[in-house]
Amino acid sequence: MERTGHPGNGAGRADDPLIGRVLDGRYEVGERIARGGMATVYQARDMRLDRTVAVKIMHSGLADDPEFVARFEREARSAARLSHHNVVAVFDQGDDAGTLFLVMEYVPGRTLRDLIRAESPMDPGRALDLIEPVLAALAAAHGAGMIHRDVKPENVLIADDGRIKVADFGLARAVNAETQHTATGGVLIGTVSYLSPELVVDGKADARSDVYAAGVLIYEMLTGAKPHQADSPIQIAYKHVHEDVPAPSLRVPGIPPYVDALVARATARDRDLRPADARMLLHQVRRVRQALDHGVVDDPELVADLLPTRRPAADSDSVPTGVVSLDRAGADEVYDHDQDVDFTAQFDARPPVSPPVPRPVIPPAPPATPPPPRPLDGPPPVLAAEPGRPPKRSRRGLYMLIGLLLTALVVGIGAWQIGRYTTTPSVISLSEGAAKAKITKAGLKFKLGTAEYSERAAGSVLATDPKPGDRIGKGGTVVVVLSRGPELHQVPASHGKSLTEVQDLLDTAKLKMGSVVTKFSDTVPDGQVIRTDPVAGTEQRPNSAVDIYVSKGRQPLAIPDWTNKSAKAAKKALVGLGFQVSTTQDYSDTVPAGHVITQTPNSGTGYRTDTIGLIVSEGPMMVLVPNVKGKSTDDATQALMDAGFGVIVLHSSLYVHAGVVVSSDPSQGTLAPHGSTVSITIV
Repeated sequence: MERTGHPGNGAGRADDPLIGRVLDGRYEVGERIARGGMATVYQARDMRLDRTVAVKIMHSGLADDPEFVARFEREARSAARLSHHNVVAVFDQGDDAGTLFLVMEYVPGRTLRDLIRAESPMDPGRALDLIEPVLAALAAAHGAGMIHRDVKPENVLIADDGRIKVADFGLARAVNAETQHTATGGVLIGTVSYLSPELVVDGKADARSDVYAAGVLIYEMLTGAKPHQADSPIQIAYKHVHEDVPAPSLRVPGIPPYVDALVARATARDRDLRPADARMLLHQVRRVRQALDHGVVDDPELVADLLPTRRPAADSDSVPTGVVSLDRAGADEVYDHDQDVDFTAQFDARPPVSPPVPRPVIPPAPPATPPPPRPLDGPPPVLAAEPGRPPKRSRRGLYMLIGLLLTALVVGIGAWQIGRYTTTPSVISLSEGAAKAKITKAGLKFKLGTAEYSERAAGSVLATDPKPGDRIGKGGTVVVVLSRGPELHQVPASHGKSLTEVQDLLDTAKLKMGSVVTKFSDTVPDGQVIRTDPVAGTEQRPNSAVDIYVSKGRQPLAIPDWTNKSAKAAKKALVGLGFQVSTTQDYSDTVPAGHVITQTPNSGTGYRTDTIGLIVSEGPMMVLVPNVKGKSTDDATQALMDAGFGVIVLHSSLYVHAGVVVSSDPSQGTLAPHGSTVSITIV
């Protein structure tokens, strides 16, 4: 299946009735992102969960086939059960008015095909880094009893953040009697450039078929070309059966021999010579990667371990065991520009149709001259010796004696040789102590080799040298390799570091950067890492994704204005926003007591823990009314004004123009607000 480009470029929008349609009342179909022989993939929006997903929609008409619908639903359920960080997750499947669809995780980015076109031929280390997560995904599938059946660069997605995921387990089926014993004449679905020989010949697939395709991927990344190329799919399929995948170093000189051996092992035409599943191939890839990391140029022992024992090369002019016919119907729907063809192959198990090769006629040998007849009765005749010569002695007895001695010698040497050797006992999966006891009991010496990472329990035996069942001299040494358990790496400490520094730390720890989330922080400066998820010190498998939380600096906060409002409410609100509040008291003739006279600052933005000052009104200042009784109008007025009062002069009903104050309101000696008015009465 070929990606038609990133969503948003309008790819496939014209004349596509599916774009804009809502499937199952939930999935709104968006831009088309990939198209293949059986389905088209669109970006879509899950309206219920408000998230972006990928929807794979089967081509119209397939829903009319009940057998296909049942198989589609079966495979969707199988794929949904497979949960692994390197596998594109399957969320849902459905049938909307005859439109079959599968809802999957959306992975924005590009495919391995795009990367091969841009970067190949790749450095071996780079190629193995890319194949490791692919094999991890396949290993999870194989462990769950599933096979992929269509491993190719187009089904390996590389996200924009570097994560690698394997897609399209829609062709995967549970490994059961049906897949292990495919009936002759069954239908084979796959991509011809990556098909294993057994799939071409009889349509049978198991985990080793995925291993073969992964080996082809490694070859293609190393060289930039496919191992088998021809003018037609049938010719390529023929080469898979009759020709070994060539060593990558023949095309790109300088590739180490043990890398060649790794490719040869994964792509052995005899599937019994390949690793049993992706987990075992992943183990071998890591051994090779370790040699590359240490700068090893050649390692004959590693080459010997990896290189399969080759069967005799098939005659290039011979005919395959099965007669292959390819149905090219629908081939025009395939968009792979590298001549990969998704095809349906029918395999009929019938004898080869090539004419018999005539055998050369060998004339019979002439009959041997028979010996002279021996007399039936009587003693053997006595022959007279020639004159001058002694009689001839028979050497028959001497020859018989020599023959007996030689036979005894050969038997003795054979017995001695047999007695010198024994076979290596099998101690795989045993503990170190149990393995040592078993090897010692067999008369052999026990030696520990370098432990290796594996999926086996730590401390159990992973491998031996010689291998179980191999011949070994009595008293010889068996080197035992223990498992270190699954390879785990600690998430590095990252608090306060830059994103680039954390990326380098993750690379060193063989971990991948996951999502980058930015957050405000009052304590971590802008651009520095706050934390990771999982947290620092957590042990993770290689290539596990680690999410990074990066500081955006302090969060700016809008400052509300509380002037002329309740000081108590103002303080509560400002503290709730994260500010600190300082208050002072003052008199105010205009602002009621308990309200804010002034606020500093009273607008703009600030940051948490910033201090905002409030001046809170105590109300007006109270002043004692002075005694002005008996004073002249002018003196009384001046005294009251000096005290901060306003003055109103009233005339008594007994007013006689004396101009003397007889009373005040408020009366003398009482408290009145500063600035208020005092009335004086004069006579």
